[in-house]
Amino acid sequence: MIPTIEEAQKILEKYNKEPFHLHHAKVVSGVMRYFAKEYDSKNEEFWAVCGLLHDIDFEEYPEEHCVKGEEILRENGVDESIIRATMSHGWGMTGSKYKPEHIMEKILFAVDELTGLIGAVAIMRPSKSVQDLELSSVKKKFKDKKFAAGCSRDVIIKGAEDLGWSLDDLISRTILAMRACEG
Repeated sequence: MIPTIEEAQKILEKYNKEPFHLHHAKVVSGVMRYFAKEYDSKNEEFWAVCGLLHDIDFEEYPEEHCVKGEEILRENGVDESIIRATMSHGWGMTGSKYKPEHIMEKILFAVDELTGLIGAVAIMRPSKSVQDLELSSVKKKFKDKKFAAGCSRDVIIKGAEDLGWSLDDLISRTILAMRACEG
């Protein structure tokens, strides 16, 4: 089954209770929908569902991330195409056997960590928003390895490279995507 966004939300909430994880899933889902408009407009919902479900296992099974997720999604009858797409974001970091190949998978890989970093920069601002956030602010914090230390700069850089985008382009476009879905 390829779940609707509403069905995917219900699946997500079976395994995730912490507001931080639920918020992160919503942000990544919105960012994925934003990029789908440019790269695969007929499949916006699919991209959004993949963004929503990508960390399905992280809250309960952080040590088995992208391995347990495959099992959870399969148990919930989720289509193999979504399993592959969502679990590919852990390639090279977790036990995921799926390498990001499709443009959607590469974008998910690139923006997962980056949305966390951008979100952390935004909440440090007086506005607590990405609406007035500029590339230079994110780049400054990107260089500070202690800031949002859980967000892998290496993964973000690799994601940009795999897409054939400059780091500045990836950051700028992700800020715009986050602005479009902030609310």
